[in-house]
Amino acid sequence: MIIRKLSEVEGVEWGNGLSYRFLTLKDGMGYTVTHTIVRAGTDSALEYKNHLEACYCIAGSGKVIDSAGDEHAIEVGTIYALDKHDPHHLIASPDEDMVLVCMFTPALIGDESHNLDDEYSNY
Repeated sequence: MIIRKLSEVEGVEWGNGLSYRFLTLKDGMGYTVTHTIVRAGTDSALEYKNHLEACYCIAGSGKVIDSAGDEHAIEVGTIYALDKHDPHHLIASPDEDMVLVCMFTPALIGDESHNLDDEYSNY
C-alpha cells in the first residue's frame, strides 16, 4: 500500500505552476496522480503526445481552449479529459490560482516539465 501526503511530496515546476506528483512510474501503478497548481493569469499551450490526461478542478477557476478554438469554463467540480492527445490552452483566472487533481497514463517519470516557448509543450 502506498500512502503519501501533499506535505511529503516535492513540487515540480512545470512551467506555469507546481505539480505535486503523488504517484509516478517507479510506483508501478501504471498511471500518475498529481496535485497541480496553475498560477493565476497564466496561459499554457499544451499537448501530450505520449500520455492521456484527465484533470478535476478542486479550487480556483479558468478555462481550457481546444484546438478548434472552443472555450470551456473550468471551475470547482469540473473535469476535462484529453482523450485524443488533444492540443489545448489551459488558462487560469487572473484573480486566483487554479488547482487540479490530474491523472496521466502511462505514468510520468516524475520530473517532467514543459517548454512553454514552443507552440505546444508536451511530455
